[in-house]
Amino acid sequence: MKTYLEIKVPIKYDDPWFEELRSHFAGIPVRWQKDFYHITMVFINDAPKGIDMRSLLERHLATAQAPVITFDQLDAFSTRPGMHIIHLSASEVPKTFHTLTEAIRTDMKAVGCVIHSDFMLHVTLGRVKSFDVKLSDLKKVMETVSPPSFTLTLTDGDYREFRGRTLYETSLKRP
Repeated sequence: MKTYLEIKVPIKYDDPWFEELRSHFAGIPVRWQKDFYHITMVFINDAPKGIDMRSLLERHLATAQAPVITFDQLDAFSTRPGMHIIHLSASEVPKTFHTLTEAIRTDMKAVGCVIHSDFMLHVTLGRVKSFDVKLSDLKKVMETVSPPSFTLTLTDGDYREFRGRTLYETSLKRP
């Protein structure tokens, strides 16, 4: 079963900066994400049977401090064959958040989990099929947009089935 750990990012589809971003992409067939924004800390393609993932996560998250992240970048990258991701990111990832993420990923690998990819802090805003537009063309459009800059404290975490139910929820401690 595919699962992932996410930290929710409280942005809204109707935030003015997001509305402006979407207006710059008029005429490009972007599938915009609507009201389900998060940072994926780890995506697990497969986990051995009998592993108590809840205990593993609680060991790390029960005392973890909520990251305070300044989102100040818009960008795009290509993923699996045929898809581009338009995303929001941060020019500086807090060291404590990166350390926490890597510790969780290391422990998951140690118990035999198959992890999808390396960690890259990003919040998916939209998806574009690559046969519809080139990545370089998306980046040219982004050059016409002033990136937002705002700081958020991220307190809510979910461990979920891919496209399914929540298996474990947590609230990280506010700084």
